[in-house]
Amino acid sequence: MVGNPILLINFKTYEEGTGDRGLKMAKIIEKVAMETKANIAIAVQIAEIQRIASEISIPVYSQHMDGIHYGSNTGWILPETIKNAGAAGTILNHSEHQMKPDALREAVERAKEVRLKTVVCANTPEMAKQVTKFSPDYIAVEPPELIGGTVSISKAKPEVITNSLKSVGSIPLLVGAGVKNKEDVKKAIQLGASGVLVASGVMKALNPEKAIKELVAGLNV
Repeated sequence: MVGNPILLINFKTYEEGTGDRGLKMAKIIEKVAMETKANIAIAVQIAEIQRIASEISIPVYSQHMDGIHYGSNTGWILPETIKNAGAAGTILNHSEHQMKPDALREAVERAKEVRLKTVVCANTPEMAKQVTKFSPDYIAVEPPELIGGTVSISKAKPEVITNSLKSVGSIPLLVGAGVKNKEDVKKAIQLGASGVLVASGVMKALNPEKAIKELVAGLNV
């Protein structure tokens, strides 16, 4: 994810983002990125990183990572593993997989060691301010009550975007939750965001390619 604005599409564990369907979705997203010259990245399940990253050219992110080192860490996610699989970065502290402050700090530090970009999620502007001390590459603010809903953060809580911008300082801000269309994205960018984080708006769309193009159209304000 070089440059702004950014569209980061989170596959979560949707069936549409898993296995052969996930690879197909990744290739659709890559196609739109190539056609529109948009700055698009995707976040996929750990087991899907190597397969997808080896077949597409846009950045692939992990949906989580732990701040651990080589050793006895059964069931944890080693930074070197996702880096070697082809990941360009990782999402951390998503509202569906929150981390304690010390664990989050360690994960950001380890990501830097192996040269993985970090997108640290926060539920509120106040939390966004707290995570700035870890100096992630991006901070993504998503009010959890709007995630997966029909009303976007841009429309329902624009003040969360403006207040978050004051909190994060020079760290680029991504915003998400309920983002579905061009107007949602356009409003977020106009308010000062450096990009948007989306999931169901693409993964659950009847026509994903059309949905992605709609979102991309909002990036160019």
